[in-house]
Formats: sequence, C-alpha cells, structure tokens
Amino acid sequence: MWSDNRVAERDWYAWHDSYDNPASGLSRRLAWVQGQVRAVLDSAPPGPLRAVSLCAGQGRDIIGVLADHPRREDVRALLVERDPRNTEFAATLAAESDVRNVEIVTGDAARTSQYAAMVPADLVLACGLFGNMTNADIERTIGYCAQLCAAGGAVIWTRARWEPDLVPQVCAWFEERGFDRAWLSEPGYHECVGTHRRTAAPVPLEQDAVMFTMANHERFTGPVR
Repeated sequence: MWSDNRVAERDWYAWHDSYDNPASGLSRRLAWVQGQVRAVLDSAPPGPLRAVSLCAGQGRDIIGVLADHPRREDVRALLVERDPRNTEFAATLAAESDVRNVEIVTGDAARTSQYAAMVPADLVLACGLFGNMTNADIERTIGYCAQLCAAGGAVIWTRARWEPDLVPQVCAWFEERGFDRAWLSEPGYHECVGTHRRTAAPVPLEQDAVMFTMANHERFTGPVR
C-alpha cells in the first residue's frame, strides 16, 4: 500500500481496455508480443510444444496467435492469472477461437508449483510483470525463468522504459543466466518487448517457491526500485 495515495489498487480487468484502442501504447505492445509468439512458433522444430504464461491476464497475447497459427494443434498452453474476470474472458476467447489445448488457471502466478507439470517449456510469457515489481524481484524472476524455460526455448517479456531505463539491465540479467538476446523492440517507444532464447540447459524447478511479489507503481516513474 502506498502511504501517499499516489497509486490506487489497479483494476487488472479494466486495464485491458487499452488493448482495444489501436492508438494506445498497450495495443502496440500487444502486437509486438504476438509477433514474437508467432516468430517462436514459426521457428520451433516439429512436434509438441509447451507454453506457460505468468500473470496471463486475458490471454490475448497467445490465444490471439493460436487462433490462426499452423502450429495451433501442436501447442499445449498453461495460463495462470489471479483475477477471475480475466480468466473468464480468456476461457471465452479460447472457446470462440476454437483453441482447445489451453488450460486456464485462476490462481497465484508467482508460485512455481503452478507450472510443475508444464516445464521446461518451449515458450515462457512474462508480460506485464516487470513493470510491477522491484528491481530485485525482476532479477529474481529472471532467475526462475532459467527453471521454466527449455533449452532452445524462448522467454518473451515486457517492461516500460521509465527513467532511468532498466531495459539494458533486464537484458544483462537474462544474458548472465544462460539466455541470448533474440529480439528487442525499438528504443524510441515507452513500451518495450524483448525475446531471449535459452542457450543453457534448464535448471531444475524449485518446488513451491514464490518467484515474485507484485506491487503498484506511479504512472510516470514506474515501480519502487
């Protein structure tokens, strides 16, 4: 809780409304994320693929791609999201898109136990996380990405470029932990999307660990660092 009331508790259902505005930064970010999901699926070897999405929201980033992707039947996806309104939206979206191999869980996305049956995964989505936690928790979460992601798999992540810009450090934290940078969105925008490929072997998953704690942030300066 912020003592000076600068930041109210965020409504994570209403937050998605900006996705429906083509001129919004979040709409642009969604397009970038979906483009990277497509790129990961396009380049994946034949056979079954596993994807996990942390704090998945309404699932638009992956369900929107699977709706018409040639690999849709190969992908088994797990989406974990706390807000039941968002998981209900995701379930409806998946049904309307005839995307069947998606498990949508209403629960705490920070707990490793949610993902035990699905890792190491070929695709890890960490979108909408890094702008809502301290720097220490970002670094900690990236460490857990090394447990969630398979060798050769990819993590797609997002982070806004508040000053001082943390994006270079986020990239460094990934690259120190056995990932190579595959793609980074243009620096001229407030929103940023990155893709890092796992080049090292996955680290065994720590059982029932808490990967991060979410926090609110001030719109113009970002989260407490």
